[in-house]
Amino acid sequence: MSVFDLPSYVQNDYLGLMTQQIEVSLGACAAGLGISLPIGQACARWRQAYPPVLVFVTVIYSIPSIALFVFLVAYTHLTETTVFIPLVIYSLAILVPGVVDGIRAVPPEVRIAADAMGFGPARRYLQVELPIATPTIMAAVRVAAVSSISLMSVGGVLGNLGGFGNLFTQGLRHFEIRLVWLGLFSLLALALVVDLALRALQRLLTPWSARRSVRA
Repeated sequence: MSVFDLPSYVQNDYLGLMTQQIEVSLGACAAGLGISLPIGQACARWRQAYPPVLVFVTVIYSIPSIALFVFLVAYTHLTETTVFIPLVIYSLAILVPGVVDGIRAVPPEVRIAADAMGFGPARRYLQVELPIATPTIMAAVRVAAVSSISLMSVGGVLGNLGGFGNLFTQGLRHFEIRLVWLGLFSLLALALVVDLALRALQRLLTPWSARRSVRA
């Protein structure tokens, strides 16, 4: 009996687990990026704000995920929100420094030139600083996405909230080690596909980087 010769109670749920895994983990990463962009911009502009923000997101990241999940159950109950919120919070520890490093890497002369052309702060950020910072930010996004995919598996301990992580709990409950292996292979494959997709997105967003590497 092979790993992929699944019991009936898994065959009917596998696509649902995949959908849940993608929606919650990548949705949390996207939400974390949306929060990190303004925070990172503020920290890059007001440097004295960055150390306390960095300490805050790092301390939160050190909280065990299962403890945070269990804490939220009392407020969000056994729903996908219970897993979604911690994943968003954890992603900030990766994405905020990535945004700050990306914005700080923008050469000062580029900002001066944008100001001389009449760019306001918002326009300069969106049309000048953010595109230049994109490679650094996307590197952080790739790490955050893979981290969210992995951390979400802990949600399987609370019920059917762990995506592919549910295969771990089902495998232990039914003494089916092949389900554990299937969950592991599925997580690794999804993480690889997502990383490759984000790499392709980065090349699409920063075509000048590809041309620069070809010339080098």
